[in-house]
Amino acid sequence: MTEVVFHFNVPDKLHYACRLLRKAYAAGDPVGVVASPEQLQTLDTTLWSFSALDFIPHCRASAPAPLLQASPIVLASAAAELPQAAEVLVHLGETVPAGFERFSRLIELVAADDADRGLARQRWRHYADRGYAITHHDLAQRS
Repeated sequence: MTEVVFHFNVPDKLHYACRLLRKAYAAGDPVGVVASPEQLQTLDTTLWSFSALDFIPHCRASAPAPLLQASPIVLASAAAELPQAAEVLVHLGETVPAGFERFSRLIELVAADDADRGLARQRWRHYADRGYAITHHDLAQRS
């Protein structure tokens, strides 16, 4: 069953996603990222310049098959577009990502604003009602 992890009070979802993806890449975990087209564009650009010392290889789900197979991180607007090799799904969107249950872990990033927190509560209820084990990390408590 998919492990669901919420990261709350994320000050900058895209910057935080870059940090998570860097960590996942270092660990060798294939990752899929689902977000809006605008978020994907910004994330794609940010991953190229995020760190002067780290290269975080990635591509879009629409990339040619050889590139898609070689990329440990794939960016998509829907989970169904992601390759089967992806084990972790990082979700930046507002609604429950269709097909999330095929991943071993789902990571939900939630900003500190009330609107994003409200949408996250709905997703939390969805997962809890279906019996998924949920873990949460509150970044505000780390400060």
